[in-house]
Amino acid sequence: MKLKLQLVRNGDVIFEIPLSPTDWPTGQLEDELEAFEADFHRFSKIFDALSHVTRLRMMKRLMEKEDHTMNFADFMRDLDLNPKIVWANAKKLREGGLLEKVDRGKYRCSESGQTRFILINLALRHLIEAQEEMENF
Repeated sequence: MKLKLQLVRNGDVIFEIPLSPTDWPTGQLEDELEAFEADFHRFSKIFDALSHVTRLRMMKRLMEKEDHTMNFADFMRDLDLNPKIVWANAKKLREGGLLEKVDRGKYRCSESGQTRFILINLALRHLIEAQEEMENF
């Protein structure tokens, strides 16, 4: 079974890749890996922001809020964190472009942060599950 990832806009496939490197056309994987290197810095900030369970929990709580906004004290209370932990992790999330400071002690998940959080968590989870199923098939 060969799996492919497709990005579709208004019914049109705008990007498609096989999920197994052995299924890639000759040279295309090499081209993609070269292009990927140019994005290392940008990806590193996003992955660094989401590389800790506390930051993932903070993002999840923000996404659960209707306005995607929480204040400093809410993070401390809801996630049982001390102020230093909230401050340090909010800083990492801001550096990754996922969080915006909107007022004194108040944070909002940025629009791009919402999309990236959902994309990275949901899409990655489903892709890994599909890949694991292929391995066990």
